[in-house]
Amino acid sequence: MAFSVVMPALEMAQETGKLIAWRKQEGDRVLKGEPLLEIETDKAVMEVEAPADGLLMGVRAALGAEIPVGQIIAWIVAPGEALPVESDVATPTARRGTPGATKPSPTPPHAGGGRVPASRVRTSPKARRLAQELGVDLGALRGSGAGGEILAGDVQAARAALDREGQPSHPVEIPSSAGRIMAQRTTESWSTVPHFFVRREMDASALKAFRHRTTAAIYGTNVDPATKVRITHTDLLVALVARIVLQHPRLNASWTAEGIRLHDHVNMAVAIAVKDAVVAGVIPNAQHASLAQIASRRAEIAERARAGKLRPADIADATFTISNLGMYHVDEFSAIITPPQAAILAVGAMADRVVAVDGQPAVRPMMTLTIACDHRVVDGARAALFLNDLAQAVRAPEKWLA
Repeated sequence: MAFSVVMPALEMAQETGKLIAWRKQEGDRVLKGEPLLEIETDKAVMEVEAPADGLLMGVRAALGAEIPVGQIIAWIVAPGEALPVESDVATPTARRGTPGATKPSPTPPHAGGGRVPASRVRTSPKARRLAQELGVDLGALRGSGAGGEILAGDVQAARAALDREGQPSHPVEIPSSAGRIMAQRTTESWSTVPHFFVRREMDASALKAFRHRTTAAIYGTNVDPATKVRITHTDLLVALVARIVLQHPRLNASWTAEGIRLHDHVNMAVAIAVKDAVVAGVIPNAQHASLAQIASRRAEIAERARAGKLRPADIADATFTISNLGMYHVDEFSAIITPPQAAILAVGAMADRVVAVDGQPAVRPMMTLTIACDHRVVDGARAALFLNDLAQAVRAPEKWLA
């Protein structure tokens, strides 16, 4: 039986994917689950696994091509099996009921040729929203999507072309797709999600000491530092927050059209800086993971992210996010929520400060944590109670992680 290889939908808002590399050549034998190709989405470059065992045949997508979600790009067949006849195969469709995929129109998205009434233009919902925000006339565009559908990228290209007209030439830095989508999503989040912020300064003395003891207990003193995974303060916070946030379900929730969705597990996302963007690597079920497992998973995802080799599971289904800028000596900051999540925790640097201890001045390693919350889901009292419980856990981490 032949299996189609299609451009997958790896995220909710994805309309197309760019083919970056084939891991196999036409005629090569492939095994189900092994890396087959690399694609670039709005978030990152990811590996796509083979859907079945067999021979890779009928490759029809060139490197660098922007391919609509759901379009067939190759087949995996058994040895000696003929490729399916196109008319006998139900052509996959992109989401929103887009008609069967066809070759994109070679006409540039902003080319002329006469204006088409807006009511007759086939346009994705995302492109319509962007067109309204950017002031682009959809009737003057020709889409690059399946069947000439206008995609979000077409609208952005048209806006850029309009902005260039009559402007003096000057250097312009073109962001990567990950950079563009980060700009778009943070703008959408800030514009549509009612953010509020609660800050708490915490004494990290016990956390710092616990990290030292735990690293020695897990790895010992005779392990080559180059071969062991370093447990960071971020790893400790991931473990603590994952356990504590389950006691505050509104902070481990999602805002949906139906209402507030509470999660009984914590898929913890950790913000990772890559080139000109930030991606959020996910540690699934972090509430049950050990420190060693958290540290290993975080290190693996960070390595793949910086190499541009993220897998779909690396960034999927986060329920809460931690962003730590302490390593850049940032005292405190406020982060932007990643919808549909209800909260994100921003972590500042751990630094010695003079504080009052039992009425006397003392030097302690202090850090400031700032929780950003979606006010549709979380109120100020809930956020404050969460930070209070987290502060107690930071003062006694062994009660939660021993």
